[in-house]
Amino acid sequence: MAETEFSAADFGAPGFGAAEFRASDVRIRRWARSLTRAGQVIVQDGRIALLTSTGREIASAPVTAVSAGKPWFLAADSAVARINGVRYRLTMGQRNRRPGGAAPVRRFLEALRSAAGRRV
Repeated sequence: MAETEFSAADFGAPGFGAAEFRASDVRIRRWARSLTRAGQVIVQDGRIALLTSTGREIASAPVTAVSAGKPWFLAADSAVARINGVRYRLTMGQRNRRPGGAAPVRRFLEALRSAAGRRV
């Protein structure tokens, strides 16, 4: 089964709905290797995308094919997501907090859960 081609530029294109979740200044690691310290995580239209600070795509996939969670051994601002079989550690900083709102990691997991229509 072929996946639809996906471009990071599509997120800003008219016709795409508002992002269900968007975080910037995210440190994205492929476990021990840091890929970017100021990346972006976007959940929109049933897809998730990890982007570098320059907007280059690191990984993307339909949210139904993504597993994510918050292991007990990581800091409160970190989550783990498995996208296309590759495990990424996402560290979302304090700049993404909303006053009186949930932490970015919790909002990220909730956005994945609601976009997939299932428990992640």
